[in-house]
Amino acid sequence: MNREGYTGFTRGEARTSTARTLNFSGFGPFGKIARLPWSIILVIVAVGLTGGAMLFSVGWDPVAQAPSPDEADLWRDHLTRLGAGFVIMIFLALMPLGIWARFAWPAYVGVVILLILVELFGVMGGGAARWLKVGPIILQPSEPAKLAVTIALASWYQRMMPTGGQSPPLWVHGGALLILLIPAGLVFKQPNLSTALALAASGAMIIFFAGIAMRYVAGALGLGVLAVPAIYSFVLKPYQRERVDTLIAGITGKATNGLGESYQIEQAKIAIGAGGLSGRGYLQGIQSQQEYVPEQHTDFILTIIAEEFGFIGAVGLLTVFAFLFVWSFRVAARNKSWFGRLATVGATSTIAFFAIFNSGMVLGLLPVLGMPLPLISYGGTALITVMASFGLILSAHLHQDEKLSSRGLF
Repeated sequence: MNREGYTGFTRGEARTSTARTLNFSGFGPFGKIARLPWSIILVIVAVGLTGGAMLFSVGWDPVAQAPSPDEADLWRDHLTRLGAGFVIMIFLALMPLGIWARFAWPAYVGVVILLILVELFGVMGGGAARWLKVGPIILQPSEPAKLAVTIALASWYQRMMPTGGQSPPLWVHGGALLILLIPAGLVFKQPNLSTALALAASGAMIIFFAGIAMRYVAGALGLGVLAVPAIYSFVLKPYQRERVDTLIAGITGKATNGLGESYQIEQAKIAIGAGGLSGRGYLQGIQSQQEYVPEQHTDFILTIIAEEFGFIGAVGLLTVFAFLFVWSFRVAARNKSWFGRLATVGATSTIAFFAIFNSGMVLGLLPVLGMPLPLISYGGTALITVMASFGLILSAHLHQDEKLSSRGLF
């Protein structure tokens, strides 16, 4: 996709014309449902169901040949949330982009307020205050922040983009950077480095595709490289620096403490190696069944797939993710509005960042930062947010011909 925006249509235009020829538009919301890309939706659901199957394997007791009482509910919770997420995804997919744009700023302000409340009243877990608890409801505001920041940035550029195909002035990109840094800073302070990096990555992609000059991109990259030593010494916390040290030691072949920060990576590599080409078989993973790999139901669930289904299963899953990301970027390229293009780019980039980083983390190529694998790992707010993000992408596909003014709809 051209960074300066896409203005023509090829096969996407033909599909839209075909849908109109079938008179789906005359059936109201049912016509929209019929025009949804159900093949893509089935792929998304299939990946989510794969997560449920893997979580069932996590809770399987090989001795009792039955689910472990402590982990028996993991797969049930996942499937329940997947079902709720499916309903939310379809509902959001039917929403015109103009409605998304109108709710962008209320959603952004609401998320910033929730992040501030986390700072004041957050519930501790895993050494960080990332959750808000209201009665029986536990919410992690940093998850919906991914989607809220994406649509806020897209709405900003929709309002500020010059007419006539010109690139926006530098101050517009500066405003976008400020919109990004406020929630990213609050999330980083929790501390939640993984989500802060995801916000930064998706925001950077939006700014890039909005048409910022390459000289500014090169300058930002240069400053980032120069800032690495200062960030390592003064920004990262001691346990974060230890994880970076472990990564560097593993890549360079230096000895590591097998019982320290490197334990997860070493056990993950053993599980992946044990799977070989085609795996040990479903529910037959030794590393997973005996719980040698910590956090195998969240951050390291890919090790279970690799051990039970081997190289073929793991690569097959990552190939499916790649297919979804390529399709989503094609949706962005076909959109007529800047909001649709950039919102799709941001949502896709966020999901892709987690999938790529999680895979690199499990393989020991990236530091362990707590990155769940989208649609697969156990998690409540995270799974719903991913499904909502796909809802935005599907909405952009369904309403790709919708033209937006700076106020939203015509």
